[in-house]
Amino acid sequence: MVVFKIVRVETTPIDGQKPGTSGLRKKVKVFIQPHYLENFVQSTFNALTTEKVGGTTLVVSGDGRYYSKEAIQIIIKMAAANGVRRVWVGQNGLLSTPAVSAVIRDRVGVDGSRASGAFILTASHNPGGPHEDFGIKYNMENGGPAPEGITDKIYENTKTIKEYFIAEDLPDVDIATTGVTSFGGPEGQFDVEVFDSASDYVKLMKSIFDFELIRKLISSPKFTFCYDALHGVAGAYANRIFVEELGAQESSLLNCTPKEDFGGGHPDPNLTYAKELVARMGLGKSNPQDEVPEFGAAADGDADRNMILGKRFFVTPSDSVAIIAANAVQAIPYFSAGLKGVARSMPTSAALDVVAKHLNLKFFEVPTGWKFFGNLMDAGLCSVCGEESFGTGSDHIREKDGIWAVLAWLSILAHKNKENFGGEKLVTVEDIVHQHWTTYGRHYYTRYDYENVDAGAAKVLMAYLVKLQSSLSEVNEIVKGARSDVAKVVDADEFEYKDPVDGSISKHQGIRYLFEDGSRLVFRLSGTGSEGATIRLYIEQYEKDPSKTGRDSQEALGPLVEVALKLSKMQEFTGRSAPTVIT
Repeated sequence: MVVFKIVRVETTPIDGQKPGTSGLRKKVKVFIQPHYLENFVQSTFNALTTEKVGGTTLVVSGDGRYYSKEAIQIIIKMAAANGVRRVWVGQNGLLSTPAVSAVIRDRVGVDGSRASGAFILTASHNPGGPHEDFGIKYNMENGGPAPEGITDKIYENTKTIKEYFIAEDLPDVDIATTGVTSFGGPEGQFDVEVFDSASDYVKLMKSIFDFELIRKLISSPKFTFCYDALHGVAGAYANRIFVEELGAQESSLLNCTPKEDFGGGHPDPNLTYAKELVARMGLGKSNPQDEVPEFGAAADGDADRNMILGKRFFVTPSDSVAIIAANAVQAIPYFSAGLKGVARSMPTSAALDVVAKHLNLKFFEVPTGWKFFGNLMDAGLCSVCGEESFGTGSDHIREKDGIWAVLAWLSILAHKNKENFGGEKLVTVEDIVHQHWTTYGRHYYTRYDYENVDAGAAKVLMAYLVKLQSSLSEVNEIVKGARSDVAKVVDADEFEYKDPVDGSISKHQGIRYLFEDGSRLVFRLSGTGSEGATIRLYIEQYEKDPSKTGRDSQEALGPLVEVALKLSKMQEFTGRSAPTVIT
């Protein structure tokens, strides 16, 4: 057995190591600076109580992006030096973010050990490669992201750090081969176990969904299917679940080989970046050559986000979570006893609110950030939740879960068609969405992203919008000047959230303009990019009249878009005449 020594390395603070709601994200060139990663990892260990580090089991894995393999070896060496008893690593360093949450919550080691936390190496839906993004975040023993109390401590530690501890002479572990490697250290044995990335997660999915029923749907000659992993970590699960377990053809899988640079693409599952899938599903600018599949879906880099498509039909994430909630009890065995409650992030459309009211469910509107859902779930208040940013999930773990959402949709399709697998025509994705609109009304919804805007200009724009809220008469003057056919603004505020579980208050969570007819405009600064600022503009209009729910979304929202751009002086403040992405 190799015996290692603990080395104390002197260091100094490095600016800008403040983790956001999704951890710390920067360009690779920033992370590879001397001491940069080490400072953050040590600051995290120092922010945790002794019993959550010494003698514990730690998961270290991620989405496989560039620099992950080197980072995993550094964190293993630092874990050993900080008294961690064992480290679990997914084979080849690959674990999706939802799979990490599942492993923390459910996996039991051969010696009966359970994980107390995880370092997840991902920058989510951002590009990867030597000149692109890298990220790291810490998840707690409930499988969810570290709460603000911990991330604040981490940041404070990064500003005063003087030393870190590392087992420099510990040899690199072979993370390509499953098995346990043991080492000896000053505090006793230290183990690194490399395990199959998919097994625990597949087992969990099989306990939630009726795989036999989904298999019947997929084997129906009338049903065709396409799944695009965008060369992210979802590829490590796609073959096992969709091909081996559910019987789909291998040709149904697109871009399912995980790559360090995501094949040079942008691993963000939306209509702009999932180009190949969008074209195959008949939504591209040119007509597809082959027959269009009935169902399509995509994942982001770390497989926690999803996009759902029908044949020539896009399902908005806001509609998706509402439709899953409306059908969960009948279609998904895990929910057969009923839903405890539902929740959405504030910018997400109110489609879920209408379902909650109709089904008499507890409902919560929370700030953007999955930890807010986690608190509700830990308290037994929420079963299904979602965000407009292509994140959907449930209380089976404490992260959003892209593959779970795809299986939820396949379950709904299978349930709606279970008497009809051999019939002439299956109930389609579009049928399900239109039926939902007939029952609950439609929330026309779009999001405009202005990426890499000058951070100073973005802050000035947001400050202007807050100031404008003090005079609704002035606001309505601007509204009527832009479009006389838009309802008047009856309320405007900055969203603030008091957590019903721990009483914590989150301020400045987005600027809202609420209209008399239920329409909304929401403006937010997003913290998910690695440089510059992203301004997100959310536009929503509710329509109850079934004869008016079939309009083109951009056409229906055109008047509100005009009002939003005039109200915010978007071009004047940012110099942008158009958004980077429209979803």
